[in-house]
Amino acid sequence: MTRRSRHTIDVSDSIGVVSGISIVPEDAHALYVFGHGAGAGMTHFFMEEASEQLAGRRVATLRYNFPYKEAGRKAPNRAPVLIETVRAAVRAAREGFPGLPLFAGGKSMGGRMSSTAASQDALESLRGLVFFGFPLHAPGKDSAERGEHLHDVGLPMLFLQGTRDKLANLALLEPLLSEVDPRPDLRIVDDADHGFHVPKRSGRTDADVLEELCSIASAWMAERVD
Repeated sequence: MTRRSRHTIDVSDSIGVVSGISIVPEDAHALYVFGHGAGAGMTHFFMEEASEQLAGRRVATLRYNFPYKEAGRKAPNRAPVLIETVRAAVRAAREGFPGLPLFAGGKSMGGRMSSTAASQDALESLRGLVFFGFPLHAPGKDSAERGEHLHDVGLPMLFLQGTRDKLANLALLEPLLSEVDPRPDLRIVDDADHGFHVPKRSGRTDADVLEELCSIASAWMAERVD
C-alpha cells in the first residue's frame, strides 16, 4: 500500500507557505526531499514519474514548490528564499516522517539549492544528496564556479548527469568532483540531455532512462541506510 498526501510547508513568516506532495510506500526505507527545476513545479511530469518510480523501489518522496511557483510566477526567487525553502522542506520531512532516513536534492535548480543550503549550514539528519542533472553553468557559459560550494557540503553525494547536458560540461564537472571530500559518486547517462531526453538513435526511450536513474538513486540511498 502506498500513501499519497498533500502538505502545507511553513517556510517563514516573511515568505509564507508552499505546497508539498508526499508519496510513501508501506515498506519505505528512506525519504527523498525532492526540489523541482527552475522551469517546472513539483507536478511536472519528470517530478511525478520519478517519485512514482522511487516509491516502487521503497523510497518515499516529499516534493515541494518554491515560492515563485506557488504564486504562479515564472522567474525564480532569489537564492536566500530558495535556500530557506529547502530548509523548511527538510524540516517538514524530518518532523512528518521521523522514522525514515532522509536524503535531499532534486532536479536541476532544486538540487543546486539543496547543496547550497547544506554547504552554508548543516541540514539536520540528512544522509546525503542526490542530483538529477546538476546545473553547473548556464548554456554556452561553461564554468565550474556554481559548483565551488560543493567543497563545503561534507555529505555523500550522487550526481546523475547526461552526456548531452548543456548545463554541465563533464570536462569541468569531473575534475571538480574529484577534489570534493567525501568524493561524490558520478553516474553518466549516455546520450541524455539536461531533461534526460534521449534521441531515437540511442536505442532507448526517455522511460528507459528514467527507470535507470531511479534504480541507481534508490540503490545508492539504500547503501547509506543503517
